[in-house]
Amino acid sequence: MDKFPAKTELRILFSHSAYRMGHCFTLRNTGISHSQAWTPEDTKAQLPTADVLVISGFWNNDYLDHAPRLRYIQSIGAGYDQFPLDTLKARSISLANATGVNADAVSHHAMGLILALCRQLHTGRDNQKQKIWRSMISDISMREDDLCGHTVLIVGLGAIGNRLAALSKAFGMTVIGVKRNIDGYRGPADEVVPPQEFSNQLARADVVVLCCPLTDQTRELMNSQAFHTMKQSAYLVNVARGGCVDESALLSALTQNSISGAAIDHFNDEPLPDSSPFWSFENLIITPHTGGETRKYEENVIDILWENLGRLWDNETTLLNQIV
Repeated sequence: MDKFPAKTELRILFSHSAYRMGHCFTLRNTGISHSQAWTPEDTKAQLPTADVLVISGFWNNDYLDHAPRLRYIQSIGAGYDQFPLDTLKARSISLANATGVNADAVSHHAMGLILALCRQLHTGRDNQKQKIWRSMISDISMREDDLCGHTVLIVGLGAIGNRLAALSKAFGMTVIGVKRNIDGYRGPADEVVPPQEFSNQLARADVVVLCCPLTDQTRELMNSQAFHTMKQSAYLVNVARGGCVDESALLSALTQNSISGAAIDHFNDEPLPDSSPFWSFENLIITPHTGGETRKYEENVIDILWENLGRLWDNETTLLNQIV
């Protein structure tokens, strides 16, 4: 493979439907040629001249047939299951993800969802729209609750999971974390167990939070058996990929009230179709894949991009957040 293009020769293509990546990059006055594509069609049209592609949701494997100069892909998101890793490796195209850029945003979002479920903020909003002033509740099991003394089971103790663990501790919760490598863990979780122990911890949890990547091991981690094992009073919060949850099993759990509720930020089919039964559940909070949204997002991704461009110009073999 030829040497990575110099600054004067490099062309970067930013591709996203909403994020103003190109505009933010322009403000840095790098002098590097770049453009922004707002649609998949525009992305495909501009790919033949791109050495670097900054993209996430628009990715299509067919793009590789139109990208003869492509040397480096910077994913705008943390997820990378959409990319053909073996093909990229065979073509010597580097791939890095954006792990950590929205760790604060996602952990705060997850904590907000936990609080909303336990404090029933969503039902308060629903009642507000109907001008209903709910009376006090005699049935103890139906009241709002506080978090002190409750247990949260966090699947995935990366940047997001560890931040969420610290937040949960601040609210007086006991934190159990699930992590692939537990040797030498020094984070805020009270207990850390390997993935094979996940099912054994479910019955202890008042809240189960998914912060993990989508892998063969985490796909449909929350299945019928998992929901059956959870406490009836427990909640599920998913700020990971939709594929980590068996949606038919979740639908059954909500329908049968085998769990108290859930908050879901990502579904397999997005946007969630109007025909989806999930819209109608009072004990479900839906956020439209906005867990990672922050006003700092573009700048955080560009920080990673700029670091990696520097490494490529210096002929370094390892990138920040390198996947391929």
